[in-house]
Amino acid sequence: MSDLRFEILGPLRILGEGQEIALGSAQQRTVLAVLLLHANRPLSRQELIDAVWGETAPTYALNLAQKHISTLRRLLEPGRSPHAPSQLLTWTDHGYLLNLPPGSLDLWEFEEAVRQAKTAADPDAAAAILAGAAGLWRGPLCDGLITPLLDAERYRLEELRLDAAEERVRIDLSLGRHHELVPELRALVTAHPLRERLHAQLMLALYHSGRQAEALAAFHRARTLLLTELGVEPGPHLRQAQAQILQTPAATPVPAGFPAPAQLPYGLPHFAGREAELDRLDALCRGGNAVLITAIGGMAGVGKTSLAVHWAHRVRRRFPDGQLYVNLRGFDPSEPAMEPAEAIRGFLDAFGVPSRQLPISLPAQAALYRSLVADRRLLIILDNAASAEQVRPLLPGSPGCLVLVTSRDQLSGLIAAEGAQPLPLNLLSPADAWRLLAQRLGEQRVAAETAAVEEIIALCGRLPLALAIVAARAATRPHFPMSRLARELRGSGDVLDALRSEDRSTDIRSVFSWSLLRLPGAAQRMFRLIGLHPGTEFSLHSAAGLAACTLRETRARLSELAGAQLVMEGQTGRFRCHDLLRAYALDLTVQHETKAERRAAVQRVLAHYLQTAFAAERLINPFRDPPDMPPPDPCVVPVPLSSAEEAMTWFAAEHAALLAAVDNASAHGFDALCWRLAWAISTYLDRQAHWHDLAGTSGTALTAAGRIDDLTGRAQSHRGIARAHARQNRHDEARHHLHNALALFDELGDQIGQAYAHRNIAAMLDAQNRDHEALKHAARALELYRASGHKAGLADALNAVGWFECRVGDHRRGLDHCREALALHEELHDLGGQAQTWDSLGYAHHHLGDIATALTCYERAIEQFRSLGDRYNEAVAYSRMGDAHLAGGNDHGARAAWQRSLAIFAEIGHSEADRLQARLVTPGIRGPQSRPRSG
Repeated sequence: MSDLRFEILGPLRILGEGQEIALGSAQQRTVLAVLLLHANRPLSRQELIDAVWGETAPTYALNLAQKHISTLRRLLEPGRSPHAPSQLLTWTDHGYLLNLPPGSLDLWEFEEAVRQAKTAADPDAAAAILAGAAGLWRGPLCDGLITPLLDAERYRLEELRLDAAEERVRIDLSLGRHHELVPELRALVTAHPLRERLHAQLMLALYHSGRQAEALAAFHRARTLLLTELGVEPGPHLRQAQAQILQTPAATPVPAGFPAPAQLPYGLPHFAGREAELDRLDALCRGGNAVLITAIGGMAGVGKTSLAVHWAHRVRRRFPDGQLYVNLRGFDPSEPAMEPAEAIRGFLDAFGVPSRQLPISLPAQAALYRSLVADRRLLIILDNAASAEQVRPLLPGSPGCLVLVTSRDQLSGLIAAEGAQPLPLNLLSPADAWRLLAQRLGEQRVAAETAAVEEIIALCGRLPLALAIVAARAATRPHFPMSRLARELRGSGDVLDALRSEDRSTDIRSVFSWSLLRLPGAAQRMFRLIGLHPGTEFSLHSAAGLAACTLRETRARLSELAGAQLVMEGQTGRFRCHDLLRAYALDLTVQHETKAERRAAVQRVLAHYLQTAFAAERLINPFRDPPDMPPPDPCVVPVPLSSAEEAMTWFAAEHAALLAAVDNASAHGFDALCWRLAWAISTYLDRQAHWHDLAGTSGTALTAAGRIDDLTGRAQSHRGIARAHARQNRHDEARHHLHNALALFDELGDQIGQAYAHRNIAAMLDAQNRDHEALKHAARALELYRASGHKAGLADALNAVGWFECRVGDHRRGLDHCREALALHEELHDLGGQAQTWDSLGYAHHHLGDIATALTCYERAIEQFRSLGDRYNEAVAYSRMGDAHLAGGNDHGARAAWQRSLAIFAEIGHSEADRLQARLVTPGIRGPQSRPRSG
């Protein structure tokens, strides 16, 4: 028995004396696989039947199971007398028991190796251990066998296998093995295309191998895949890797001396409690890698700082290179949050860096800080953090340091991207929530579906009552998979019903009502209406419109709700509501508000978004001709915006809510409002390269305008869809929508609309290098603008005509038209038009041989595009600046400009990134040319 080796990490097999033992039928192997997964633990007959057959068990399953057990005993102990008791596979009062000695099961070896790697002090040793653990896998768990238990365990162990692979890659990256990892990571990404961390690790391996362009191309491919397959933008892992690649801070000299700072504040002499948290900190401290810990959900006065400082004093001798401490003032009542640059400067002062050696920029200072702490054992406390963004520049870049972060914010980005470990001090922790479910339902059932259990914990918000209700529901339905229970909870329409209980003391609605009913009626109504808000977050102004209240009244009511912990206020003044509470609010709205009242509230909040978005659009694109707008609703309080910068900031903050508002307007039949709102956000979406969103909102708007036969709305929506398609080089779709728009403007007798459409068609043809056709459309737009006396349009059309004249070879005539356009744009103070025209002038001067003037023009264009937040056109201008440098014999300048262009195109996920990447290898390839304003 001691010579047998059992292997389940791949096809099931047993080796005895170097020979593989034949195990018989698939069903018999399945019985053995179930026993192996419960090795050294008793398994009842019913549990065995359920694990092997599930709900499809035959009536004679018990006889089959006993037969297979007897056969397995003979196979595994061939020399045993038929009358002698088995020492390997026995029957106890609690069920069958498969007795295996240590080291006889490959799964145990894998799990032990992962545990050893976590506690290894030497990163090289940890990587070697994990590499050995990976070698134990020959394929999926018990490959070829199918049972409910094996299917669940197969998914769980595959996740553990990938986690171990990602951790080993992380360690190898930290040790500088970038080039060697590239082939392996390409294979892993191909095999697991939706694992964002693998994509991010491939990007970093490429980048640190000197292959920046390939790294950014890998980001673009990952982003395209996520959008295509899941409809989501990249998460924190990919965004963090992209940001690291794009920053590329210059190296800074490191001071020769390295003092040992001792910055810990005075620790409390009498500290009690938090034994579990202190034990967990001790365990993390024993690890060899950098560890991040954040206090999630901790309220003011809960003891986050006291815990961190007390524990730090207790273990400071484990960190001989010093201890750093900073209060980031993230939630300080009297002072603003500390900027990362100030914190880094304090750390550099602690290391004795002379002022004259301090770099100017934050990225360079952060690079110097990381250089100083590299290969050191330091304890770093980042206290009272406001956000993950505030913390990231302060994180060391190599193993050996341990970082404690305390915050009232959840810092979910830090947990997801940097691997921070949550340490809650008030609410139920994720681990305790997991244990609650495991105690109620059994460790095996919970461990079998880790993803579903994690989703249930998240959907219940770690609320003990909600978890207990789910556990009771699962216990009475033992054959229900946890994934089905997760589906019942998922979505605001079903979650409260899924948590319903006949006992009022455990009914989720009743428990929430105890908090709500203690508040004044006005606050209760405000809470109910929050359920109708289109966004998951909302501002004071949008809440005021929703409830038809003044800002002062709204602020008071939201303050009451926050005091009762029914809403939460973020550091930017925006509010959010727990998912369960939001579902409860919507439920109450249906009960207490009439259909007309609910519809009026939805219309008000949508009117708030339309009025504010319209005002913001006028600030960022003042020369765009707006459609007729409905009169302002006196009950609506738009956000006051006074500059283009404020408008872009508001658009960015409300991005998700605005998209939801367009959908809501269509769903509720506010069709005229729907297409106008889509029009109002289109410039922002275009400039920020959110073309997928632009196509979606414009498509929704087109449907809405069609329902009410609004020709103007249909025409404008066609233009919005066309612009999104053209930006993504989908020219056939763009052409279809532009010709529809032109026909509708012609039917309306709208010469300005026709002129816009002709300019859009010219831009589309430009991207296809059909310059002579494009010139005809630009000239027609010029005629229409001139006939209408439309000065801003005339300036745009003059620039477009001049551009296309240059493109067909008439550079002198084109230069004259562009100069005339620039004079008009400057007279109108149209910065967007000036930027476009400076770019055209650069092209004209370049092809007339005046390279110095061309470069000056491109610099002006880039500066203005950047100030407008127009990322796409900034990238195009950089590309053409590279052309001019190349024509002037400055290969270095050309490459630098193209690299800047490539970085932006890759950042916004545009296909031109691939062309620019090729161009850096083959400089003669033609770059992006699209120039005329799309209107």
